[in-house]
Amino acid sequence: MSVTAVANLFSEAIYYILLVSMPSLLAAVIVGLVISIFQATTTIQEQTLTFVPKIIAVLLVIVVLFVWMSNMLGEYTRNLFEMIPHIAGM
Repeated sequence: MSVTAVANLFSEAIYYILLVSMPSLLAAVIVGLVISIFQATTTIQEQTLTFVPKIIAVLLVIVVLFVWMSNMLGEYTRNLFEMIPHIAGM
């Protein structure tokens, strides 16, 4: 297996990792930003206030997008398994 093929596998893996994790990360950032603005305007300085809403938002995003996420990861896994004969033939 050539270095270029390995680099392509790693770049594709990073692409899929970013693609699948981005909705959850964006939900956590948006909820954290909204709660931070709320804390700044009301002068509530409770550090644990952002923890529970972020977890709930991330879990909701995962539940809603689970089928899409599993399809994306399944597609990547299928591509890897289809490459096995090509790799073994070299």
